[in-house]
Amino acid sequence: MASLQEQLLKAGIVDKQKAKQVELEKRKQTKQSHKGHTQVNETKELAKKALAEKTARDREINRQREASAELKAIAAQIRQLIEVNRIDRQGGETAYQFTDGTKIKKIYVSPLLHNQLSKGLIAVVRLNDQYELVPAVVADKISQRDESIVLVQNQANKDDSGEDDYYADFKIPDDLMW
Repeated sequence: MASLQEQLLKAGIVDKQKAKQVELEKRKQTKQSHKGHTQVNETKELAKKALAEKTARDREINRQREASAELKAIAAQIRQLIEVNRIDRQGGETAYQFTDGTKIKKIYVSPLLHNQLSKGLIAVVRLNDQYELVPAVVADKISQRDESIVLVQNQANKDDSGEDDYYADFKIPDDLMW
C-alpha cells in the first residue's frame, strides 16, 4: 500500500515540491517538539532541585531553631532549680575559697555551711556571675543538664564508720580552721 502522499502525487492533486515542503515542515515540528520536551524536562529538573535545596535549607534552619529553643529551656530549668533550692548564706563569717576557671573566688558562709561544703552535702553553683549554695541532690540534677554550672561539689564520704581510724582518739580543736 502506498502512503497518502504518494497517492496524491499519482493523482496529480499535489506536486513534488509541495510534498517536500510539507515533509520538511513535519520534520521541523517533530524536532521542535522533542527540543521543547527536553527544555521542559530541564526546567522541571531545575525546579525540583531548587525545591529540594529549599526544603533541606528549611530543615537545617528548623533544626537550629529547635536546638536554640532546647538550650534556652535547659538554661531556664537550671535557673529555676537554683532559685528554688538556694541555701541562704547571710551572716556568714567563714571564708570559703574555690576556683572558677582560672580564678580563685571567695564566699562567706557560716561554720555549719562550711562543714557541709567540705563533706559534700551542699555544692557551689554559678548563676548569672553570682555564686549560690544548693543541696548535693540539686547539684547532681544541674550537672546532668550542664556540668559547667556546678563549680564545687565534694564527694560525700560514705566511710564515716571510723573502724580503722588511727586518729579517732585525738580530738581536733573547734577553733582550728583549714
